[in-house]
Amino acid sequence: MPRIKVKRTSTVTDMTAMCDVAALLLTFFILTATARQPEPLAVSTPSSTYEFKVPVENNAILTIGQKKVFFEVAGQKVRARTLELMGEQYKISFNQEEKNRFSVIGTFGVPMGSLKQFINMPGGDRMNPGVQTGIPTDSTDNQLNAWVLNARKATKELNNVDMRISIKGDAKEEYPTVKKVVDILQKQNVNKFLLVTNSEAKKKN
Repeated sequence: MPRIKVKRTSTVTDMTAMCDVAALLLTFFILTATARQPEPLAVSTPSSTYEFKVPVENNAILTIGQKKVFFEVAGQKVRARTLELMGEQYKISFNQEEKNRFSVIGTFGVPMGSLKQFINMPGGDRMNPGVQTGIPTDSTDNQLNAWVLNARKATKELNNVDMRISIKGDAKEEYPTVKKVVDILQKQNVNKFLLVTNSEAKKKN
């Protein structure tokens, strides 16, 4: 008795729909991802087992290292408004293009006298050695105090919330520099702030 032949079907699978889905997902992640801003100062933060993420909104970060202090405030609108307030205080006029450029700059550390030149630099040149010398914290020219105060005003004005402050200090940084920053905050009655640390695995009992 002859065997019945089973008709062979093609094993080719149409992957067009799968490729479309993959392309859409890739496009979504690229458009919604936030690019990490380069930092002008590499800081080795101390380790800690405490788990609490630094807020991404209504927050300012003070980076301390090599006896220098750098500043960053979250939110493009808040940054632009903070720049306006600083310009009013120091009698420096910033045009709209300069405000727009500053609003996308992350951590920075330059005196007010060099700020316009710093803003108008190409992004790559801002990270060159010697460009960012830190924000002055001297008693005669305490610009860091002004930056913190005006950033708090801008945050309250635009978002109607109190700005949080995080301190990101190098693990080997000398105490006097850190104390100077803490004193500035306490003079503004800011007695609560976050200390940025590296996550460390918790010890098992």
